[in-house]
Amino acid sequence: MARHVQTALVDDIDGGPADETVAFSWNGTSYEIDLSRKNADALRALLEPYIKAGRHIRSRAARPAGGRSRSTTTSSKQRNQAIREWARAQGLQIAERGRIPIEIMLRYENRQQG
Repeated sequence: MARHVQTALVDDIDGGPADETVAFSWNGTSYEIDLSRKNADALRALLEPYIKAGRHIRSRAARPAGGRSRSTTTSSKQRNQAIREWARAQGLQIAERGRIPIEIMLRYENRQQG
């Protein structure tokens, strides 16, 4: 049986189609919100004067030199390796290193559920 998995972004403000996911932080907490172009532009316009007046700081969670995060656990490395092996067995193109494309992760997780 073939499956076609399609992910659609829904605007978290008005429920319509979303064009992008916007990440931001407030009082030390990071957020993501899916927004249409119109709502994303409105958020940016609202924040622009504060961003221009503010100071840019490095996140405390910034990656150490070399770009590797120390918080990556062995289990997540093993899971990523399992996903890569599964993808190759399915004939999918996937790099040896780097971020695993969301489409491949979704297909892998969907395989696990079905």
